[in-house]
Amino acid sequence: MRVLLSGYYGFGNLGDEALLDVIVATLRTRFPYIEIDVLSATPEETARRLRVEATPRADMRKVSAAIDRADVVLSGGGGLLQNATSLRSLIYYTSILRRAVHAKKKTMIFAQSVGPLDRIGRIVVKHTCSGVSRATVRDERSAKLLKTLIPEVAVERTADPVFLYELPDADIDLTREGLGPESQPYVLVSLRKSTGLQDGIATIAAAVDRLARVHNVRVAFLALGGTPDAEVATKVIRRCESTPVLIPETSLERTAEMIRRAHGVIGMRLHALILAARFGVPFLAIPYDPKVAALCDDLAYPLDPLWTPGKPAPEATLTEALVDRLLSENAILRAHLEERLVAVRASAERNFDVLAELLKNR
Repeated sequence: MRVLLSGYYGFGNLGDEALLDVIVATLRTRFPYIEIDVLSATPEETARRLRVEATPRADMRKVSAAIDRADVVLSGGGGLLQNATSLRSLIYYTSILRRAVHAKKKTMIFAQSVGPLDRIGRIVVKHTCSGVSRATVRDERSAKLLKTLIPEVAVERTADPVFLYELPDADIDLTREGLGPESQPYVLVSLRKSTGLQDGIATIAAAVDRLARVHNVRVAFLALGGTPDAEVATKVIRRCESTPVLIPETSLERTAEMIRRAHGVIGMRLHALILAARFGVPFLAIPYDPKVAALCDDLAYPLDPLWTPGKPAPEATLTEALVDRLLSENAILRAHLEERLVAVRASAERNFDVLAELLKNR
């Protein structure tokens, strides 16, 4: 069996690379004789790192040939079916599905978040995705939306595959990041560019300063999305009165280990929060996108967001109270996440069960 993966792969975004790592590893475990081809922005690097075939995603002639060679085309995971990024991005991903449907391939919307979609975006999804074989989405909001757009397709709510992420067995030394065994407790912050973020910089900086001054907790910023994330982090760091640090870009394994050992995470990036939940690390979310709010809802997470972009900055006392709860209720929050994780990981596995059901009917 040959599967073609279409997603935001090969751009160096650690969240999407974590998705790809988990999908490839789980496909190999569940389907030992599978052949995997990945549409990638850096196909040579993707092929080398994961020992897969990889096709340059911008070369539509080669993409069409890859679709023709495939038995099944998976669109996902990630947040591909949305036009908040751009209509061009949405058309790119849906055109691959449309081409696969026309080629009479098995097709699956795989572990995606759907939306935001404006009126034009909804029309695009409705008319290009109506022929797909199956669909799994990673939150209830996405399930409701997709069912209204393509009611003839079986849509099932699952969970993000990164909940299945496993660290390598080898010990990872974080000394060079200053987060080794001798380090004081630390909290990680993961930000990204977003409309209205400027309005929340003071709130985020105040939270960082309270962690450092009141709780003697070290704060380090992660740039999961590369240089653009580092630029945003630098703006917040300059606003701080304390001295947080910016961790240089590093591998997925080292980033995951940093999150696993953290006392807490403040996050905009969805996969920073998913990895935190995966390892039972309490967090404060900054829901710049509905998919982040949906994650908190699905986890029935007890803490309110630190701040929601598009809304006024909270009063200082509310920010202080949330930061204090992140630490004072740390054990309770960890227990809550660990309890929820059993069901969430089962839901993440369900993506691959649905794929198996689809392939059984080949």
